[in-house]
Amino acid sequence: MIEASYDAMGRALLFDIDGTLADTDPLHLKAFNQVLGPRGHVFDHARFSRELQGFANVAIGERFLPEEAPERRALILDEKEEVFRTLVAGQIAPLPGLMALLDRADSAGIPMVAVTNAPRLNAELLLSGLGITHRFKALVIGAELPHGKPHPLPYQEGLRFVGARPDTSIAFEDSRTGVQSAAAAGIPTIGIRTSLTHADLVGAGAVTSASAFDDPALLARLAKAMAW
Repeated sequence: MIEASYDAMGRALLFDIDGTLADTDPLHLKAFNQVLGPRGHVFDHARFSRELQGFANVAIGERFLPEEAPERRALILDEKEEVFRTLVAGQIAPLPGLMALLDRADSAGIPMVAVTNAPRLNAELLLSGLGITHRFKALVIGAELPHGKPHPLPYQEGLRFVGARPDTSIAFEDSRTGVQSAAAAGIPTIGIRTSLTHADLVGAGAVTSASAFDDPALLARLAKAMAW
């Protein structure tokens, strides 16, 4: 991360990481099945998107490993994250249009923040793998706060880091919990359709959705909202 700088109009762009900056959800699904499958929990894409996508590991452990002590749950889910990091190494590619959008925001002096429920090791690996760590003024980790997504606190913290206003900022999210978090913080949120449908994302609170960051309607909305 680099030193924060504020935009005079209170603008900011806030991004989830997994499934938003890069389509990593298929690898998370594979890792969950590898670790939780032998424990009686097997997930297809639909079940993954309903019950795992966007949730913090503490909540996942409470739901799917209730018979385990909290310390044991954490170890099991740490194993899942290690599997994911092994799978994702060397396979990280940005969604179409992401790099051009980051360039445009940098040129306009609009600060960017990454906001995630992922463990810090995962988040830092993905940002580094994409070569964009330096683009973000802050990295907000839900598990390091009193509340993660879908609570609004992670996005409220993201706004606070860069002195931005919710109504003049935009968030990008791919999960129901993420959209709910950003929308509850008062930020107009664009859903990214890597896993969920337009109806799913708008139903969770997104103002619209896009397939990727090169979507013409998304770019037009950003140009108007960011005045660039």
